Parts: sequence; C-alpha cells; structure tokens
Amino acid sequence: MRLLALLLIAMTILLTAAEGEKMESKEIRYTSRADETMQPAMFYAPETEKPVPLVVALHTWSGDYRQTYHKACERWCIEKGWAYIHPNFRGPNNRPEACGSELAVKDIISAVEYAKRAAKVDEKRIYLVGTSGGGYGALLMAGRTPETWAGVSAWVGISDLKAWYDECAARGLGYANQVVKSCGGAPGASAKVDAEYRRRSPLTWLANAKVGPLDINAGITDGHTGSVPISHSLLAFNAVAKPRDRIAPADIRHMTEKAEVPPHLREKIDDPSYGSKTPLFRKTSGNVRVTVFKGGHELVAKAAMTWLEKQRKGRKATW
Repeated sequence: MRLLALLLIAMTILLTAAEGEKMESKEIRYTSRADETMQPAMFYAPETEKPVPLVVALHTWSGDYRQTYHKACERWCIEKGWAYIHPNFRGPNNRPEACGSELAVKDIISAVEYAKRAAKVDEKRIYLVGTSGGGYGALLMAGRTPETWAGVSAWVGISDLKAWYDECAARGLGYANQVVKSCGGAPGASAKVDAEYRRRSPLTWLANAKVGPLDINAGITDGHTGSVPISHSLLAFNAVAKPRDRIAPADIRHMTEKAEVPPHLREKIDDPSYGSKTPLFRKTSGNVRVTVFKGGHELVAKAAMTWLEKQRKGRKATW
C-alpha cells in the first residue's frame, strides 16, 4: 500500500509539472519577412478550438525577447486563455539593425503572422503593448502598421529620437550614445543621419494612428526619476489628436519641467485599474487617449490589459 501511495504521489508531481510547463511561454523561432532570417521569441498558445485574442509585448530599450518585464501581461494572457508573443525585433536598441529599423518593424509583423499560424487567433483582437523602449516600439508600430492592431497600449515611450538624444546627452545618460550607434551619428552629423532620426521616430508616423484605439501613458516623475520626459507621451497624443483637443505647449512644458499637473487641468479621475498609480491628468480625442499617472518610468500592467480587453478592431475606442 505504501508503494502504491508513493507511486500516486510521484505521478501527481509529474502531471503537475507537465501542466505547469504548458502554462508558460516557450522559446520559438519564426521566419522574418524582413530578410528571411530565423528570429527568436517567447510564445504561448492556449489549447482551444475557438479563436482567442493575441497580445504582442515589446521589450524595453536595452532588453531582448528573454526579458521578464512584461510577465504580468503574460500571466494575464495565460489566465484568460489568450495567445501571447514576446519577439526580439533585433534586440537592444544600440545598433542600426534595431531601434525602429525596417528589420525591426517587419520582425514584429512577422511575429504576428507566426502566432496566427501557430494558434487560433481572433483577428479582431490582436493587441500591442510596450514599455519604455517597448513603448517607443508600440508608438512606432501604431503609426507604421495601424491596420494590424485592435488596440495599442504604449507606456513611457520615446516619440522623438532627436529630442531624446538631446535630453540624454544633457543628463549624461548612456542612451545618447546608443541612439548615435543606431542612427549612424549625432543629430546634425549629415542629412543621411538626420533622415534616420526622422524615419525611426514615432512622431513621423503617428498621424496614421487615428484609425485605431491608442492609449498612451506616462508617469508624472519620468524624466526626473526616469529616463524619458513625459513630453514624449504628450506630444505623441498631440500628433494623433484633433487640433481642438491638443495639449497646449505651455502645459506640456509645465508638466515636463515641474512634474506636476497645472492647476487648471487638475481633476479627479476614477480608474481603479491603475491601483495606487492614480491618474492625475487625462485627455481623449477620438481613438487616442493620454494618461499621466502618479508614478515614474513604469508599466501598470492591470491598466494596460484591462483597457486592451475592451477593444475590437474596426470599432471606435472604448474608454
């Protein structure tokens, strides 16, 4: 009897371990349409007969596909029975092949194509989320490939590489040198270099993002305690918003420099999905919204995923 009990325990442990292995993303390789190379990603597909949403999560500026920063988003997908992919898109943004290049853009779209082949994906519910360098990537993809996404959630992202180079150089941050390596030189080095800064910057493309739901988020102290001034998020909103809804330059300067919302823009905003990271300022225009929350250079995963869950391709944004 004791031997039988031990065998049952051992079988239970093995089954539990096997089930646990199923309930997490796995490393895969897929072919990128950019150059027919095999690119890595972390991927999770639920066992289901019905189409499910797909979340594409983009790693931060210095990260790669193995990064765990978006684990909370991955767990959300697993618990909900959604598909999830975390592509490499040429890794850290410190070389020309990465940092918003044509290769990186096509890698992300090819990751979506792979997921659609490997899982039963609801094409009306393909979502994109990214933070910091991933927020930069999310803003860029919202403008470059707006037809792909049912919703894009961009957190503390860079919208203008030239401006960010200047800001990082002034603060002595190493990111300035990484932007130089990516774009081929410092701004003003040549017409070719300046064209690279424009081509890789979301602000160049964001006017195209009006067609789909876009949610932009920034922590009020970012740029002071973090590396990306909130002006990047506010200007990204203005690039998509209707002229009458745009945030005034003086208000952008005030929030960016003083890390506070101007008195005339303060209001109580009730959004439990942000938890303790309370929204301090919010502006909406058509399919785009910007939120400045009580925090810094960070993602509020519950807020991102709660918002994405409401969105459907071909419909107006649901706020």
